[in-house]
Amino acid sequence: MMTSRFAPSPTGLLHLGHAYSAILAHDMARRAGGRFLLRIEDLDQGRARGEYVEAIFEDLTWLGLTWDEAPLRQSRRGEVYRDALDRLIALDAAYPCFCTRRDIAQAADAPQGPDGPLYPGTCRLLPPAVRRARMATDAHAWRLDMDAAARLAGPLTFEDHGRSIAVDPLLNGDVVIARKDAGSSYHLAATIDDAACGVTDVVRGTDLLASTHVHRVLQALLGLDAPRYHHHGLVAGDDGERLAKRNGARPLAALRDDGVTAADIRARFALSS
Repeated sequence: MMTSRFAPSPTGLLHLGHAYSAILAHDMARRAGGRFLLRIEDLDQGRARGEYVEAIFEDLTWLGLTWDEAPLRQSRRGEVYRDALDRLIALDAAYPCFCTRRDIAQAADAPQGPDGPLYPGTCRLLPPAVRRARMATDAHAWRLDMDAAARLAGPLTFEDHGRSIAVDPLLNGDVVIARKDAGSSYHLAATIDDAACGVTDVVRGTDLLASTHVHRVLQALLGLDAPRYHHHGLVAGDDGERLAKRNGARPLAALRDDGVTAADIRARFALSS
């Protein structure tokens, strides 16, 4: 059965870009007689807020969207993510990283990736004895050793809008899979949860297309089925810039207060109800 999902982070209010992605995922599942699921990606407990979770429910209900199971909360799944991390460590496909953001920003040899400088692999080169000693005293994240992961996984592809795309394991470098302040990162948690919930079709923006290369590698290493992907264009504001929480995109709640209806939202995107 086709299963799609919408997976917002409760770190702010939803805007039109979120509405577009949620409607696309919901309608795809409903047209196929499948399931639509809601996941709350609240791993960042420093920024996640309960009031934003409630606002997500209210906004989606206003849009006329319904979901078929109780929403999954990532903050309650730490043991599941730790088990997956342990499996990657056992494969020698992950290593502890002690670098700060400042260390990485100042690295002169950092290669360039799709979203800026990539991690230069500083901690991957540490001698095992040094790693063990620092792990006992220093806070650390865990990174995917992408060279090792690529060798273990072999050549991979993923399907996007029916097209087969070759995976470039090195596109994003050695990404963080468990943060210093959380038992997982977006990459690992999203991959695990999509598989655990039987998601067959992932609908999300093209801003996450590069992440799919990472997720496909994780799926291969962990023996998980790969869903079909449907990366859609991003919604821009009147200034032509992509709508985002960080640049003050008007929230759906404000549009609702102005008298905008769910039908108006669909009409804006030329989506039938």
